[in-house]
Amino acid sequence: MGYDVTEVLAAGLSAARTRVNVLAANIANAETTRTAEGGPYKRRDVVQVANTSQSSFSSVLDQMTLAKPSIDRVVTDETPGRLVYQPGHPDANKEGFVTYPNINVVSTMTDLTAASALYQANVAALQASRQMNEAARNISTPQ
Repeated sequence: MGYDVTEVLAAGLSAARTRVNVLAANIANAETTRTAEGGPYKRRDVVQVANTSQSSFSSVLDQMTLAKPSIDRVVTDETPGRLVYQPGHPDANKEGFVTYPNINVVSTMTDLTAASALYQANVAALQASRQMNEAARNISTPQ
């Protein structure tokens, strides 16, 4: 038996929440030049996968599948950070450059907006699914 709609939507909510949290952490650390690991904060990305399974509707609609999203892992982006000339900064190198995180705040905010919208869409779909299930339970069968 395949995934049901509620299970897929709940997994989507969880995946979207993880994506929002990772993006928010990236924005919060966009100016962090020193971490416990040493050096500037490094941008993190979410790797999401879709686990497919035959739907319970497959007997009626051939080839219908529901994909259940899940987070495979959170990876660290190893691209070099941006160098800014700030000779008075405590983390400046010998030439006076400070390495800032490899985070583009504008594109990260755009990604965060999209992830938030996806989360809200999953909430709305979950509510609609619950309402449809409730309405289906209230349908009376003919005598």
